[in-house]
Amino acid sequence: MASKEATVYIVDCGSTMGEREHGRTQTNLDWAMEYVWDRITATIATGRKTAMAGIVGLRTDGTHHDLGDEDEYAHITVFQGIGQVLMSHVRRLRNELVVSSTEGGDAISALVVAIQMIAKECKKLKYERKIVLVTDARGPMQADDLADIITKLKEDDIKLVILGVDFDDAEYGFKEEMKDAAKSDNEAILKQLCEDCDGAFGTLAQAVDELGIPRVKSTKPVPSYKGSLTLGNPEEYETAMSINVERYPKTMAASAPSASKYVNRSDMGDATQSTMTMNGDEAPNGSGDGLAAVKNALTYQIEDPDAPGGKRDLDRDELSKGYEYGRTAVHISESDRNVTTYETTPVLDVIGFVDKNQYERYLDMNRANLIIAQRSDEKAGMALSSFIHALYELDSYAVARIVPKENKEPRTLLLAPNIEADFECLYDIELPFAEDMRSYKFPPLDRVITVSGKEIKIHRNLLNDELQNAMSDFVDSMDLSTFGKDDEGQPTEYMPMDETYMPMLHRIHQVVKHRAVFPDGEPPPPYEILTRYSHPPEQLVKQAQPALDRVLEAANIKKVPPKARGRRGRKEAPKPLSELDVNALLAQDPSRKTKRIDPNNAIAEFKQRIANSEERDALKDACKQLKDIIYDWIKHSVGKVNYAKSVEAIRVMREEMNEIDLPGYYNEIMWELRTKLLAGELGENRGEMWYQIRVNKLGLLKASEAEGGVSDEEANKWRAAS
Repeated sequence: MASKEATVYIVDCGSTMGEREHGRTQTNLDWAMEYVWDRITATIATGRKTAMAGIVGLRTDGTHHDLGDEDEYAHITVFQGIGQVLMSHVRRLRNELVVSSTEGGDAISALVVAIQMIAKECKKLKYERKIVLVTDARGPMQADDLADIITKLKEDDIKLVILGVDFDDAEYGFKEEMKDAAKSDNEAILKQLCEDCDGAFGTLAQAVDELGIPRVKSTKPVPSYKGSLTLGNPEEYETAMSINVERYPKTMAASAPSASKYVNRSDMGDATQSTMTMNGDEAPNGSGDGLAAVKNALTYQIEDPDAPGGKRDLDRDELSKGYEYGRTAVHISESDRNVTTYETTPVLDVIGFVDKNQYERYLDMNRANLIIAQRSDEKAGMALSSFIHALYELDSYAVARIVPKENKEPRTLLLAPNIEADFECLYDIELPFAEDMRSYKFPPLDRVITVSGKEIKIHRNLLNDELQNAMSDFVDSMDLSTFGKDDEGQPTEYMPMDETYMPMLHRIHQVVKHRAVFPDGEPPPPYEILTRYSHPPEQLVKQAQPALDRVLEAANIKKVPPKARGRRGRKEAPKPLSELDVNALLAQDPSRKTKRIDPNNAIAEFKQRIANSEERDALKDACKQLKDIIYDWIKHSVGKVNYAKSVEAIRVMREEMNEIDLPGYYNEIMWELRTKLLAGELGENRGEMWYQIRVNKLGLLKASEAEGGVSDEEANKWRAAS
């Protein structure tokens, strides 16, 4: 069960927090709120009612709290009492946590207010208590009662965290020059307070910079098996081994949050948030946006000629389960379902041993778990330790059969010993059964076997010594294990495992948290640590370039020239075996005076016009002529008679315009053709022609196909018939 938490955030809203210092474009308050919003939204994301938080404003224009009207508690406002924070609260707090017009307000008194809030809510119950104070320490401060405050913080086990705007921090390497004397004194008081109550004190710059470092979630382990680890049958043989053990997951894969479907509520009216919550229709976390979850309704129907519509609805209770056997459904009643259940009892039984050096790592099938002795059983601890040391000394692994729960399918595990200074356990990982293995045969890489069975060791497709040495040097030059630098400047691993995070998971969390606070704002750029290892370091690539050049030279790799674009880059058409000039045969009759494209030879003459034209006006005129011919074919087509040659003409126009990088002419004609077809201007019932254009993929030329083409979005819009 997750522990209960109570955190109070004290946010300084004084007039000095509206200043922009040290070249920052944000005000001090907006900069501080980056940290506060990140922590609050992280708490909301858990969805736990036991993770509670409160918000107190320091140096506010008004005063609102439960400690009376004394002057020392003036300009302190409780914006949010301790409780579960919902999205509706965040939207309200965003408008209330603004820069005030006053400099009055005591940070020490705000701490007293926060302590009183925690004491009132948590009483003597078990809670993780915390107070976070974010301030620039430029307001008046009374330090007379610090001893009592420190005592109270220790008695109630409240952790104090103080983050200051431009506070000096030697460890982080920041020091504010020409600091105001009052701020310097207040900073010293707050620092001493943290030291006396074992709190945390730091500069806000470090806290904001560390927001980009993902926080790894630690979960309370839940045992997947509690029982005996056996070797032999303890019920029949006294010499059999039986050790009481527990099995826990070693690693867990974090999954990205999934999206849910919601719709706008149509019955909002005067409904309040509480009524919507009681009805169970409101979006989670109390977003207060009038959203309702989409609910699925499943109905079953059978054909019934006597029922309205020929179908009759059935309740789920009236249905029976059937198993597919070929094309037949085999019915098995609920009373007979036990014959399909493979009856097993929980067990973890060692069935064999394997030499450590003979085990292949590719056989690992699942995430790792660890097995320890039951915590309260000292005898089991000694026995398991002996078993672990025996495996370690013999360089062996154990193979075990596990059934974690009753009637669960059995699995095979590999048990590996792990011995540390103060901890011993067995690591286990699932092994495949014979049915899980797939064996594939590939030709050897070190020789070529001819059809006659002869083996050739030297061949153009085989590695030679020069290429192998060059590749080996290239791999060595890209070594990341010593490319990084530690704090002392010594070589270390460039990409440590504990600093490598899943970009998708944490990027989604970053965007969701930002959008929760700023629903209309643009998502922020991804944190640098998420993209740091998405590409190799430039210095290492530059360092390895000579080795790569040797690999390219040894492998005789040549760059493939890019696809030639434009009419001048076309390849010559292959000459026919008859050596006849096909273009001349299909060309226009030289005796014809007009240069119009003949509808009876439209495609060939269009291609000839494109090949012989230099001016864009002539190219555009050729497209217009072919367009008019296509329109005439479609308009006067009897049924689908002219559809095939119309589609072919469109295809030829598309290819020719793509070749000469003039997609605009073709796209303009296709927009016009789409409009006329759907409006019935080329004859009624021409939907089949529109279908033929789409099924033959004669859509608009996109930018990825030709320079100057349309975007994917516009191409999809064209395809969507209205």
